[in-house]
Amino acid sequence: MQSIGLRSQFKGIADAWTLAQGIVDTVREPLLVLDNELRVMAASRSFYSAFRVRIEETQGRLLYTLGDGQWDIPKLQVLLEKIIPERGVMVDYEVEHEFPHIGRRTICLNARQVFHEGGAGTTILLGMQDITERRTLEREKDELLRQKDVLLAELEHRIANSLQIIASIILLKARTVQSEETRLHLQDAHKRVMSIAAVQKQLHASGILGSIEVVPYLSQLCQTLAASMIGDSRPISLKVVGEGSATSRQAESLGLIVTELVMNALKHAFPDDKAEGQITVAYDMAGTNWKLSVSDNGIGKPERGFAPGKSGLGTGIIKALSHQLDAKVETLASSEGTTVSITHATFPAQEIRRVEGLRSSVANSN
Repeated sequence: MQSIGLRSQFKGIADAWTLAQGIVDTVREPLLVLDNELRVMAASRSFYSAFRVRIEETQGRLLYTLGDGQWDIPKLQVLLEKIIPERGVMVDYEVEHEFPHIGRRTICLNARQVFHEGGAGTTILLGMQDITERRTLEREKDELLRQKDVLLAELEHRIANSLQIIASIILLKARTVQSEETRLHLQDAHKRVMSIAAVQKQLHASGILGSIEVVPYLSQLCQTLAASMIGDSRPISLKVVGEGSATSRQAESLGLIVTELVMNALKHAFPDDKAEGQITVAYDMAGTNWKLSVSDNGIGKPERGFAPGKSGLGTGIIKALSHQLDAKVETLASSEGTTVSITHATFPAQEIRRVEGLRSSVANSN
């Protein structure tokens, strides 16, 4: 009904043409109206302005002959002579070309074929959008990202080398000091530097941007810890179970916490080096809440490192990292072993039971 009402307002072709030309001139982006022979019937003011051409050089001329043949573009010919007749419409078709007066530009083309009443020929509306600046910015962004990745990789390499050097110096010093107490402190410092190096290495391998799947990340980390701290000399297994993700910053803190807790379990839970033991690292999520726990089936004495009332360097590290993660630390020690849990927010009770059940099933399977 609207089209009939609009049609009734025009007394002749001249009125309709005036409206059509007004619509064309109102369009912000360059627009050409072509007949079925690809001759320019009308062009918008923005077209003349953008391509710096005059109306007498454009109106009534074949598209491919405009200017010095600046529109004689193979990709454009494919668009107008093959794709448009077959599909009737074309959206976001990009061409890159060297245009007189304005230089090399990237143009996004949108075209539509309009069929006239009674089959009296067709008209093609060809809209253009200059996206040169956008594509340039995208290329610059990609190059900056590439440079950032190169610099980041170099930084990580330097950090890894620096940590190795520091660890070597500490270990060398530990071998030369006379005091047994000082030697033990230096050896602990060496292990912690190596743990930071292991966390940094695993984060780099996982990719430090975006979300990280925690269990695969911790599994790789624990494999490194097991190789360096357990080896083949002690019959102790180290497992990681659960599911969930974390940001790279959270994953870094979680990795350091796990390293401290595993080191503590290896140091205190199994005084008999020949006794078989198991350390289980569990991580689970429920919405934005998560729980990390490290359990062992060792001697479980309350006076162990993270038991209530005990305060040492490892305890301080765990508490500081947990505070950064807005999480609380709990320690449960019994004759069956020790579990240290780091819980963020209100982890649902049913999820706690599920995690405990999963941990028990893993323990029983061994």
